[in-house]
Amino acid sequence: MYRHFWKRVMDFTLALLALLVLSPILLVLTIIGAIVMRGNPFFTQLRPGKNEKIFRLIKFRSMTNKRAPNGELLSDEERLVPYGKFLRSTSLDELPSLLNIIKGDLSIVGPRPQLVRDMVFMTAEQRRRHTVRPGLTGLAQCNGRNNMSWEKKFEYDLQYIEKITFWGDVKIIVKTALKVVKRDGINEEGMATAEDLGDYLLGKGEVDADTYAARQAEAKELMRS
Repeated sequence: MYRHFWKRVMDFTLALLALLVLSPILLVLTIIGAIVMRGNPFFTQLRPGKNEKIFRLIKFRSMTNKRAPNGELLSDEERLVPYGKFLRSTSLDELPSLLNIIKGDLSIVGPRPQLVRDMVFMTAEQRRRHTVRPGLTGLAQCNGRNNMSWEKKFEYDLQYIEKITFWGDVKIIVKTALKVVKRDGINEEGMATAEDLGDYLLGKGEVDADTYAARQAEAKELMRS
């Protein structure tokens, strides 16, 4: 009953209350972000949701749009400003995603919505994570945030979807809050942002260059449709 009805009721109610209570912080961060980023303080990105329906995730922007002389975007590390690092370490960049929860794209707790270009590299078993709404936080996040292997993340995701309970979600929320306070496991060691699944598998030799290119093309097609 909780999984199929009360979870969504709780998500909507808590997200709406949080949006109202935190609106002053959202307003301040919107103004600061517009100044620091010299423009739009929000960042949106297509992500796969429940049943792999693509939705647009909204967050506060943590990286600038600085480009090299040839017009290409600079690396993530070069574009990630100190203000952006602060947003990520405190998870304040996630606050606009409360709107996604209210809309029904996200749940408070569930497997984190990965990139579309990550989804196409997942196995059929790993893609079972998309049978439920993705979450603002999840079992993987409360056990390590971004500082764990892809295999371990998927293991936690599949473990979560097998048994979704109210008290299980409460424990995940509390453990996530402690992780945020400690600013623990924000990024993979030595990396400004998490490595894409395709790059990870290519580096390990688990996919070849042709397969890599074909799946990247598949991801682009899904985002255009």
